[in-house]
Amino acid sequence: MREFLRVETVLAELGRSCHARGWALGTSGNFSAVVRRDPLTLTITPTGVDKADLTADQFLRVNARGAVINGTGTPSAETALHLVVVQTRHAGVVLHTHSVWSTIISGLHANQQGLWIEGYEMLKGLKGVTSHAHREWLPIIENDQDMPRLAGVVEAALRQQPEIHGFLLLNHGLYTWGENLAEAKRHLEILEFLLEVLGRIRFMAPGSSSRKC
Repeated sequence: MREFLRVETVLAELGRSCHARGWALGTSGNFSAVVRRDPLTLTITPTGVDKADLTADQFLRVNARGAVINGTGTPSAETALHLVVVQTRHAGVVLHTHSVWSTIISGLHANQQGLWIEGYEMLKGLKGVTSHAHREWLPIIENDQDMPRLAGVVEAALRQQPEIHGFLLLNHGLYTWGENLAEAKRHLEILEFLLEVLGRIRFMAPGSSSRKC
């Protein structure tokens, strides 16, 4: 139980940081971590919680079906997506943000169902990437209020593209993950940085918008 609380304390701190950076305003965003593999137990933010004041005692623990086994309240509506990422990627932590740039970029590239990112030194912060010349594919998946159906689409995308480090939900936000908190946080910061760079290039210098998109 003490280890669970430590993970939830760090996740709560990360949630507050995401709010402060404009990545999880209002009640948006959700964060989870695996606290036990067998049987699978996930700790996750509840629905409707302002991330500016997120605390460890607000987290709920759910099983592999998303049913609450500890805590009070309702888990994030997107719990099924977190579970899919955990189960298909063997991720230890899943982070979902609603930044301005991830929302804008997802709309701009919706027709291509994703975007390529290449040529940036920051890409080397992604697991397994050793060169700025790496080409990172970031899929864009159409949002859906039917969570079981959306979870199925996400699972198919993850299985078809095992090399990706994240994906965008159309007009919604970014999902990324990692083996642990440090790796997931790094992936989040890298991808949010790159999305902002691409967005600023497009709007500040339209003639160069296609250079690395």
